Amino acid sequence: MIVADRLHTVQEYYFSKKLREVRQLMADGRPIINMGIGSPDLAPAESVMKTLQEAITDAGAHQYQSYQGLPALREAIADFYEEKFRVKANHEEEILPLMGSKEGIMHISMAFLNKGDEVLIPNPGYPTYAAVTKLVEAMPRTYDLKAENGWFPDLEALSKENLSKVKLMWISYPHMPTGATATRQQFERLVDFACSHDILLINDNPYSFVLSKNPTSILGVDGAKECALELNSLSKTFNMAGWRVGMVLGKADFINAILKVKSNMDSGMFYGIQKGAIAALKSGKEWFESLDEVYGRRRKRMFELIERLGCTYDENTVGMFVWAKLPKGAKPSEAFIDEVLYDKNIFIAPGTIFGSNGEGYIRFSLCVKEEKIKEAIARFN
Repeated sequence: MIVADRLHTVQEYYFSKKLREVRQLMADGRPIINMGIGSPDLAPAESVMKTLQEAITDAGAHQYQSYQGLPALREAIADFYEEKFRVKANHEEEILPLMGSKEGIMHISMAFLNKGDEVLIPNPGYPTYAAVTKLVEAMPRTYDLKAENGWFPDLEALSKENLSKVKLMWISYPHMPTGATATRQQFERLVDFACSHDILLINDNPYSFVLSKNPTSILGVDGAKECALELNSLSKTFNMAGWRVGMVLGKADFINAILKVKSNMDSGMFYGIQKGAIAALKSGKEWFESLDEVYGRRRKRMFELIERLGCTYDENTVGMFVWAKLPKGAKPSEAFIDEVLYDKNIFIAPGTIFGSNGEGYIRFSLCVKEEKIKEAIARFN
């Protein structure tokens, strides 16, 4: 049996492959400290877990659920967006819960892309955007993000290019992997660019509440719903990565198109998880403050480690990663992290997995306990 041609357009996800190597080193007795993965090591709020436990005894809890999620979940998402982002969304028509926002990347691509359509992909950026584009037989077309421009696209230069085949544009602010943010004025420019070129703009927005004092949404811009969608997730904000709870927001026509795909791909999110998600979305400011306190301490220690490596960083970025520039004359990113892995038993992500503009950079995850970061620092004494 020969596999589908589309599989030849993508490679196994870097972390899937590299973590096998890291796990083997650990099995061999190496004391590896993993700073490469953004998987929250903290637990969800106790009230969230209690809600899940209680929900599993509710009548109908174990039956198939609505493809659109519980009305109460959509209402909670709408309330969350209005309170945190000052964005109004109709919970009946403009919100679709997802089994993680990564699912949404595929569903959106399947809903809007035809074979041969072009998609603007950030470089550096989340590798899944390009992989999914290829899997649906569309064409990735990268646009540059660079430090000197604040990791924001040169929209004037892009506008001068032939964009007639471009159907979608992926952005991610706060940006992964760099942690750069976008101002409201920059969001306005992105919306103007997308609307004027008839491009569907998607902001992937899971990091707004980690070490960020000013959560922003692309949908807060006037006219954004005419040409933009926003993906969000409970994974990072509420330590619920394994629960697989995400959402997409936008105007009803866009949401209905995505629902056509989703309803043929799954049979609804588990009831108890939805109830837990509702509880999480109703969290008070104490939750966000406690999260920032933990990540703030970790980031301070991580800065120490980065300095030991001779790297530089921007202390004003947000999110659960620190993007660091390698010292002048250093080895290429992948060779640099392999040397650290085998010499110091510390795994760091190379910037190149996020695109060619990631060369010369490495990324540290804050999903590492403070004592482990201290241990890593001690290995350089």
